[in-house]
Amino acid sequence: RRRSHSLVSIAFFSTHYTPKRRPSLSLYMATSLTAQIAGGTQPSAPSFSGLRRICPKLDSAVSFSHQSFLHRVNSSIRLVSSSSSSHRSPRGVVAMAGSGKFFVGGNWKCNGTKDSIAKLVSDLNSATLEADVDVVVSPPFVYIDQVKSSLTDRIEVSGQNSWVGKGGAFTATRFTTPYSVEQLKDLGCKWVILGHSERRHVIGEKDEFIGKKAAYALSEGLGVIACIGEKLEERESGKTFDVCFDQLKAFADAVPSWDNVVVAYEPVWAIGTGKVASPQQAQEVHVAVREWLKKNVSEEVASKTRIIYGGSVNGGNCAELAKEEDIDGFLVGGASLKGPEFATIVNSVTSKKVAA
Repeated sequence: RRRSHSLVSIAFFSTHYTPKRRPSLSLYMATSLTAQIAGGTQPSAPSFSGLRRICPKLDSAVSFSHQSFLHRVNSSIRLVSSSSSSHRSPRGVVAMAGSGKFFVGGNWKCNGTKDSIAKLVSDLNSATLEADVDVVVSPPFVYIDQVKSSLTDRIEVSGQNSWVGKGGAFTATRFTTPYSVEQLKDLGCKWVILGHSERRHVIGEKDEFIGKKAAYALSEGLGVIACIGEKLEERESGKTFDVCFDQLKAFADAVPSWDNVVVAYEPVWAIGTGKVASPQQAQEVHVAVREWLKKNVSEEVASKTRIIYGGSVNGGNCAELAKEEDIDGFLVGGASLKGPEFATIVNSVTSKKVAA
């Protein structure tokens, strides 16, 4: 009788959702899970989540949050915000530093010609974009000047890589690309992408080297899109968190401040493959990344740092991904080469606004 009374007492709550608002009340359970509990049985959890090996018990050693655990127990469980007249910060910081805006970056990689880029820029200039989104595109280095001189000021420009210090006697090639921070700034760039999987796994850049590049870029006034992510075999062996945390630590050990850092979680197995992490898979890693920042840097940095997802994001899957609370935007590859589709991804922020 006591169990039945508690089940009847479960309330359903909803509220207006804004980006950066963490639920203050907990758990809304689907009928299937409620029936399991009412019947006196415990819900079963998979023995392997792809992130690490887990046990079916609620154990803080293997669960970074109630939300992370419950995603493993039953995919029907959702977190719902409670009604509240006070608009508190979702992550414990009353005054959010920085803009706190949704962030969408487009990495054009080694694509485009003068003509195709002119068309892409024209499409972007004519697109209607939600106002409360920071939008950045990253053309190939040789086209940065063309893009910067013709692209609307609404969209900022990023480099795809930079060198670890001031420029000098280094030969630029497609693979080494030692473009200096000073050169990127001279062309009008505001950001640079560092630690992308191709730099790590094709060129062989080490975590510590990438951290030093980030530190130098930040010291010279560029914002850094700091990429992290695991390979397929690392996910399948339960090492996702270990890999991401090691990569994060290299940034944390080097950077002077996190004020102009955006963390991009890009699982290597989802980049350019057409495979995409499910919203739950992405959210679980984002929660863990934020928890790592809280424990190893500061609660304030964890709260204000935007953690974006990258890996085969497109106009068809962006809305569902954007609904996840800790997904603060996207780093987009192939879909960023199509102006209308990229605009759709930018405007997916509206899904976050109405998500329950």
